Amino acid sequence: MGTVLTTTATTTMAPTPMPTEAHDLRHHGDAEVRGDGAALVDLAVNVRADTPPVWLRERIAGSLGSLAAYPDGRAARAAVAARHGLPVERVLLTAGAAEAFVLLARALKVRRPVVVHPQFTEPEAALRDAGHTVDRVLLREEDGFRLDPAAVPEEADLVVIGNPTNPTSVLHPAACIAELARPGRTLVVDEAFMDAVPGEREALAGRTDVPGLVVLRSLTKTWGLAGLRIGYVLAAPETIADLERAQPLWPVSTPALVAAQACVSPPALAEAAHAAHRVASDRAHLVAGLGEFAAAGLRVVEPAEGPFVLVRLPRAAAVRRHLRELGFAVRRGDTFPGLGEEWLRLAVRDRGTVSSFLGALERAMTAAGR
Repeated sequence: MGTVLTTTATTTMAPTPMPTEAHDLRHHGDAEVRGDGAALVDLAVNVRADTPPVWLRERIAGSLGSLAAYPDGRAARAAVAARHGLPVERVLLTAGAAEAFVLLARALKVRRPVVVHPQFTEPEAALRDAGHTVDRVLLREEDGFRLDPAAVPEEADLVVIGNPTNPTSVLHPAACIAELARPGRTLVVDEAFMDAVPGEREALAGRTDVPGLVVLRSLTKTWGLAGLRIGYVLAAPETIADLERAQPLWPVSTPALVAAQACVSPPALAEAAHAAHRVASDRAHLVAGLGEFAAAGLRVVEPAEGPFVLVRLPRAAAVRRHLRELGFAVRRGDTFPGLGEEWLRLAVRDRGTVSSFLGALERAMTAAGR
């Protein structure tokens, strides 16, 4: 069900140029709404709209009086550990999940890392930057971009996969991912969007029975804290210790620590659970509307389980340009390994925004077809 493609990493000691990567691994959705895109309606970035909520902004603002002191992460670390039923030795707070990918790439001694694509490109970029040669397992459209554990080489001693996966919105069964675990292998599961899944079904966070498991979580997506940078790693104590040694001193700011503690409190978890159900309802509205374009060649990857959907449509690059002219930003898909320029990723928004977007999409597809 998957195919393997080997790519060559750039190392700092290599005297000759390496092959050029066909995909821009450093392109992210925020590029769509910078500069002249700042005024566009944003369906490119996967941060929940209308966040952070007032109560969270007030908690963060209340921490500013403590900025003269060095950050103390003990309370936030304990709160995250309690949220997942783990000892604190299994938790590491990071400046967003992106920092965790860098720490893993630099701290772990691995010989054959494999990244399962299409997925968030930062893990592979971090591995390359650390001098690793990275193998790819490319999941196929005809299989619904679903994981076949047998497609991952047995020799892989580091495997990275997202769940639910960005950008496909596929939610892989936890049991299927757990099949990837092997003695001597580190299994990294990026669960940055898992709290947007009702009931967090298929989550591996909190599991201690899967050997080599490392789970990454982000608090930036559900709570609108991308500018604050806060996330965490859940792993065996020895892995946490290795990653912590690779971190600089005081890597997470005091406001971010306060936010982390607030976002894993019982009232916040209840609010996030409510938001996940609302996202699921809004996503169903978006998918149903996109279904009206099936005759024009638009295809949605289903079932979508994240706060975004992946679509394939004719002349997608031109459609994206026309959407910008009509006031909407969407995420191009051709920067993800395994996808091409006919793909777009759409963030789930409220029904009113989605309805306006669908009208613009109809006009953009008509203009692109002329």
